[in-house]
Amino acid sequence: MPESFPIRIRQHPVPLAAEMGRTILETALAAGVPYPHGCRSGNCGACKSRLIAGEIDLLPHSEYALTPDERADGLVLACRSVPWSAVEIAWLDEGETVSHPIRIMTCRVAGAERMTHDIRQIRLEVLSGGPYVFSAGQYARVAFPGLPVRDYSMANTPDDPVLEFHVRHVPGGVSSSYAFESLSVGEEVRVEGPFGSSWLRENHEGPIFCLAGGSGLAPIKSIVEQAITIGFGGEIRLYHGVRGEEDIFLEDHFSALAATKAGLRYTPVLSEPRNPTSRRTGFVHDALRADIREYGDGYLQRARAYLAGPPPMVEAAAGWLETAGMPPDRIHADAFYTEAERTTPAAPA
Repeated sequence: MPESFPIRIRQHPVPLAAEMGRTILETALAAGVPYPHGCRSGNCGACKSRLIAGEIDLLPHSEYALTPDERADGLVLACRSVPWSAVEIAWLDEGETVSHPIRIMTCRVAGAERMTHDIRQIRLEVLSGGPYVFSAGQYARVAFPGLPVRDYSMANTPDDPVLEFHVRHVPGGVSSSYAFESLSVGEEVRVEGPFGSSWLRENHEGPIFCLAGGSGLAPIKSIVEQAITIGFGGEIRLYHGVRGEEDIFLEDHFSALAATKAGLRYTPVLSEPRNPTSRRTGFVHDALRADIREYGDGYLQRARAYLAGPPPMVEAAAGWLETAGMPPDRIHADAFYTEAERTTPAAPA
């Protein structure tokens, strides 16, 4: 076993060598690298970084400094990261991290209407526990009366005081069945949040690709509308993948936005149309791939991608984007696992 491992820090031109058992932050500071840091003990989050390549042992740390969602998104704490292979890492630039207080709120159902045969829009007014501050693209843990907690993404923009969720009816799902079939205006709902790391990077200036599958349109709606609200002047390509015509929703809404916002292109994509159609067909990332052929080299490298929806769709899109040349730290993914999928053990490799 080697006595040290090479470390490449994106913001530093010279590779370093980490001695066995030494953290990345210790190695960097010893070499005079101005690595952002604070407590050095895994409690503050100031050294939060993106692990681009390699393997590390992440020592115990506070979940305030690094949440499980951030860890799943590829973030680590340099002060608690011990390399076990060659490593490439980058500390987060300004605008790459957000920290909102976690609120536990009592809300009242202000509206509930079906959007498709299996998706219902739920709108909630905050009665107590606010103010609720979140970044576009994040999600909350929602508990309908007497039922287990489930995760749903906010579909509204952060400045809207009424929370909007899109609940897909999962066959056999206790919570989604109640929300889809029985929840009524006036009922009280418990909401805790915000959570999630696939939020809009508001300082980004290049193209934005938004790929949604089914009810994954909820966080994508929040991201697109927030980008427009803050005056984003770049190109936004929104692709919504569904099975058939009956699964399309909010088409009029996004078509109207595209008519008024220069640079916004909205494209529904059908994967399993029942009848002949003039719409785009196939997978959402294939539609994107076909559309960007007209652009030269470097287009993907300047863009960011936001993906939300069923895990197979998210994994396929993320895999293609990375293979096509988009840096992994510019791909922000939110895979919508059902409760059954969350609790099913992974298959042996």
